Amino acid sequence: MDTSELDYELPEAAVAQHPAEPRDAARLFVPILDGADRHRHVSDLPSLVEPGTVVVLNDTRVLPARVAVRRPGSSDGEVLLLEAASDGWWEALCRPSRKLREGSVVHAVVGDLAFELGATLDDGRRMVRPVHQGDLLAALDVSGVVPLPPYVHERLDDPERYQTVFARVPGSVAAPTAGLHLTPAVLDRLRDVGAELHRVELVVGLDTFRPISTTRVEDHVIHSEQYTVPPSTWDAVTAARDDGRPVLAVGTTTVRSLESMAATGAPSGRTSLFITPGDRFAVVDRLLTNFHLPRSSLLALIEAFTGPVWRDLYGEALAAGYRFLSFGDAMLLDRAEVEVDATATRSVEEEPA
Repeated sequence: MDTSELDYELPEAAVAQHPAEPRDAARLFVPILDGADRHRHVSDLPSLVEPGTVVVLNDTRVLPARVAVRRPGSSDGEVLLLEAASDGWWEALCRPSRKLREGSVVHAVVGDLAFELGATLDDGRRMVRPVHQGDLLAALDVSGVVPLPPYVHERLDDPERYQTVFARVPGSVAAPTAGLHLTPAVLDRLRDVGAELHRVELVVGLDTFRPISTTRVEDHVIHSEQYTVPPSTWDAVTAARDDGRPVLAVGTTTVRSLESMAATGAPSGRTSLFITPGDRFAVVDRLLTNFHLPRSSLLALIEAFTGPVWRDLYGEALAAGYRFLSFGDAMLLDRAEVEVDATATRSVEEEPA
């Protein structure tokens, strides 16, 4: 597929700079419905879900991973932790990386956290070793902030608004944004109508925001991410499939977790699963998702799920004033029966024992 087929015009004014208040006041586009009934709110989600639906959430929590640092005798910079490696080292993005010598140490502007600079990697990444007393997360809570997406330019007064209400273990550098709309009341009402709520974890990396840079979509390489599907979640998904009940994934990261498990049978590991048009979905029937960047891997997943009709849906949403991207509104999509290409690109690695 040519990457240009995933392009569309996204006006800057359509990019949401702040989340809806309250969370479930975000608009919800429901293409399966007709007329004005297509335009709802996330608070309406329980009325749109069948009894017996298995609703799966990604409960990862975003780290306060962006740390302003001070270089001796020079201007300030920044370290953005991406993922733990080994022996206390992390992959990170550093600014200005070219002026930070390997072996040097930079100190946080706030707090006692410091970083030893290591080797340079590809894609602008760098190895760093946090130097701190006690727990690293406690040090980051003092010295760091939650990293917002690069297209959000306004300050977020409450950092918890970039966390889901069900977030648990810190590890991600980006939020599973479809879940940002859900409130405890919406979750309770989903249970009340007979839905089953279950969790997965996929540690979201910055690849979420990286456009496809290749001419051919399938040639794009995404970085692998850690995922875990608990046995109780997979048992519920399997039972739903056997009974003909729908599985509704909240967000594309949840889709990737479930489809990675289906592809390998591995309940945890690293996945570089890249779902492209023609891929077969083994698990997910319905998808709650935000509106995504042009030319992105997430938009490729949407076309795989709905077929090329996404372009008409995005056009309708823009015309109706929906807000796009991480703090924007949402869609409730049903999987279309599209042609399957057996050569679709999938890569999942089972976690070593």
